[in-house]
Amino acid sequence: MGRLFVVHLEGKIYSCKHCRTHLAVSEDIVSKSFHSRHGKAYLFSKVVNVSAGENEDRQMLTGMHTVADIFCVGCGSIVGWKYETAHEKSQKYKEGKSVLERYKVSGPDGSNYWVSHEAHVGGSDADDA
Repeated sequence: MGRLFVVHLEGKIYSCKHCRTHLAVSEDIVSKSFHSRHGKAYLFSKVVNVSAGENEDRQMLTGMHTVADIFCVGCGSIVGWKYETAHEKSQKYKEGKSVLERYKVSGPDGSNYWVSHEAHVGGSDADDA
């Protein structure tokens, strides 16, 4: 395995809650109205320091999407997913963007999101992104 190069971000940073590797900045948030199995999730236009798993088709609340799970390069924890293809015309804006699950990342102020009883247990996706 080669040397690991990690990007360090400036500003209001979202980071892996396990190892604190920088993942995204608040300026790149597209929507905060996404949901995952663990609760809230945010759609970002750009994330760093992640590796992508295999593409797979998933039926989500807003239709069928081809997605890949994304993993923190620092510790290997799954932190969300990336939209590769949206099969519905109205969902095409998600393509190439990534979702970070708030349960799996620390916010800019160092806060962690805890799973609430209202967390959605079904497929993951946006309510009204």
